[in-house]
Amino acid sequence: MDDLLVVSHLSPQAPGGAGAVYLGHLLVEPRRHAPGLADLTEAEAQRVGVWCTRAAGALREAGGAEHVYAAVIGDNVPHLHVHLLPRYPGTPRAYWWQRVDAWPDAPRGGQSEAAAMVERLRLHYSDETPPP
Repeated sequence: MDDLLVVSHLSPQAPGGAGAVYLGHLLVEPRRHAPGLADLTEAEAQRVGVWCTRAAGALREAGGAEHVYAAVIGDNVPHLHVHLLPRYPGTPRAYWWQRVDAWPDAPRGGQSEAAAMVERLRLHYSDETPPP
């Protein structure tokens, strides 16, 4: 998204993806290696915050989410990834939060569906001014 960080969609080719992923699962991460939130520079922290906010807004407005969860896990990869997980209308309460992508009727897709989601979100981003 800028010189300090990247916003990307979880790849269907990611380990465990099995060719299909939960649509709208975004990752906000610094370009520089930083193991966790406490390792960010002030500028990186500001950009992570700005882009988490913008991406969550795009997921609601252009992606159809009714709510967006954010999490930093860091157990498998020692590099900061802020996971943004949309909750879509109709998701049963039993699948909210950590299980949102386990709902059998959750929207999933392969490379073309993920690319279409990214394009909808990108069009939303293009309407906004760049972060400071």
